[in-house]
Amino acid sequence: MKIAFFHCEEWEKKYMESKKLFDELNLEVFFISEVLDRRHIPADADFDIISIFVDSEIDKEVLGKLPNLKFISARSTGYDHIDINVAKEKGIQISYVPTYGENTVAEYTFALILALSRKIFDSYRRVREEGSFSQSGLRGFDLKGKTLGVIGAGNIGRNVIRIARGFGMIVIANDINPDGKLAERLGFEYVSLDRLLKVSDIVSLHVPAIKETFHLMNSDTFLAMKKGAYLINTSRGEIVETQALVKALKEGRVGGAALDVLEEEGAIKDELDLLIGGHSEEHNLATIVANHILIDMPNVIVTPHNAFNTAEALQRILDATLENVKGFVKGEPINTVPE
Repeated sequence: MKIAFFHCEEWEKKYMESKKLFDELNLEVFFISEVLDRRHIPADADFDIISIFVDSEIDKEVLGKLPNLKFISARSTGYDHIDINVAKEKGIQISYVPTYGENTVAEYTFALILALSRKIFDSYRRVREEGSFSQSGLRGFDLKGKTLGVIGAGNIGRNVIRIARGFGMIVIANDINPDGKLAERLGFEYVSLDRLLKVSDIVSLHVPAIKETFHLMNSDTFLAMKKGAYLINTSRGEIVETQALVKALKEGRVGGAALDVLEEEGAIKDELDLLIGGHSEEHNLATIVANHILIDMPNVIVTPHNAFNTAEALQRILDATLENVKGFVKGEPINTVPE
């Protein structure tokens, strides 16, 4: 069988080859530096297995050009970049990486919280770009005693809660599956979404991108937030209605935001390709414009979907991916996408 790893760095290639799994499974392996999407499909695409990261886009058109494809191994926890329904219609199995960066993303979340609360980026720019040590306009606020609202208390959310308790924060959470023992152990309280929005000084999002969470943060929920509260998003861009967030920030309803993910972030990564390659009808151009407004706002921090990006987390992703491939080849698939 042929397997192709897309958007694969040289160190990843060496790491996976060092495991000697490909020879054991009698796999012909291809390492491809580019992503896989409708604009980047290899001429010879008769792969039985592909492994992709979140920046690939596996839609109906791409799947139609992979006639031998039997298995997709997503090197990520999220799989909203794959057309699951079309894949299932074609009998293609899909595995993902359920956990790899619970502490990794949680640590990054708190880096963003601290950057906002203490105006660290503004302070850095003041010294670096202006050569000034003036503290004017750089006053922040303590985290101790503030209320953190965590939406989604799963693997990542509970690590955020653990860190927040170490800072002496009051923590409340909203989750579809409350865990009373966890709340007692970590010292937080489950509340309704309305209550969380009303009293939280900082709201942090840790939910998957599914139908039920699309634009969870919208005009109504921003209006329900405590005035001047801060928003943190290290989950998925689609959770936040971008234009509504811009409006809430402009009006002072939301005091600031730190975002590692954006709606339409894929289009932002390659706007020239979007312009000359077509398919603009598939993108919300107003949202793309709103993203640029967000990036330029002084009370907003935007980072390039980097919360996962540590050496340790990436190694865990590769280990899980190899196990997923091994399971499929041996007829014992693991970590398959839920029905």
